[in-house]
Amino acid sequence: MTSSSLKIGFIGLGVMGTPMAGHLIAAGHQLFLHTLGKVPAALAETSATQCTSARGVAERADIVVTMLPDTPDVAAVLFGEDGMAAGLATHGKGKLVIDMSSISPVETQDFARRIEALGADYLDAPVSGGDVGARNATLSIMCGGKPEVFERAKPVLALMGKNITRVGGSGDGQSCKVANQIVVALTIQAVAEGLLFAARAGADPARVREALLGGLASSRILEVLGERMVARTVEPGFRIALHQKDLNLALGAARQLGLALPGTAGAQQLLSACVAQGGAAWDHSGMVRALEALSQFKIGDKPA
Repeated sequence: MTSSSLKIGFIGLGVMGTPMAGHLIAAGHQLFLHTLGKVPAALAETSATQCTSARGVAERADIVVTMLPDTPDVAAVLFGEDGMAAGLATHGKGKLVIDMSSISPVETQDFARRIEALGADYLDAPVSGGDVGARNATLSIMCGGKPEVFERAKPVLALMGKNITRVGGSGDGQSCKVANQIVVALTIQAVAEGLLFAARAGADPARVREALLGGLASSRILEVLGERMVARTVEPGFRIALHQKDLNLALGAARQLGLALPGTAGAQQLLSACVAQGGAAWDHSGMVRALEALSQFKIGDKPA
């Protein structure tokens, strides 16, 4: 450890969290880890300390990062039995909680108030960029919280991402992430429909994708997820069940706000169709399989 190393807790070591925590360890920081199940071997073999509870992490670390699947998971880690709040109640003054999960903006505002009441600071900082961005430390990070809290967190966030933006106050980072997931879902649908159309019309979808990457239709989704569609792989990645959860947040908030989001609703139905086919754990590029089922034609098939 260097003289400038920080004591950082990391809770949630899944497909995204594992490489993110790894970057913090590689930077020389002292890590305190907690996750359901076993700590992945890639982290267990490092200098990081494994903790048996979120409370233990909060007691030992000065900054705690959470990277969890859904709003109830974050609530349980923060306020459940042996949760972080129990540790912050006696060791919270001056500490910082950074939630990088994708959860409800409304609940996030409540979480921030409750954590701040214990003497700690809170920043919501959801991410975009998927497993590739997590591995390469190129995530886009959307932050909500006080300006001074954002500035304190930024050096840590910079070890995991490149485009780091304070959107506004508590919950605004999560609102930005919901908007991101709307755009991503509709772009996945557009890429899937375009490649499926080209394949059914008799063109080589792999070459169509290469051609589109040179024009206005180019996007990161066409580049990465389009390749997965052509290769017909559904290994996550970002699981369909998690994207479905994010669109549920979008549609629930839209009802409260009186907004019409027909494209989002349609994309959600395609994700639901994938789940009905047993695809909850597929990568979200697997949305194409719902369209293939509707069309009775698969990318890679030869037209009759």
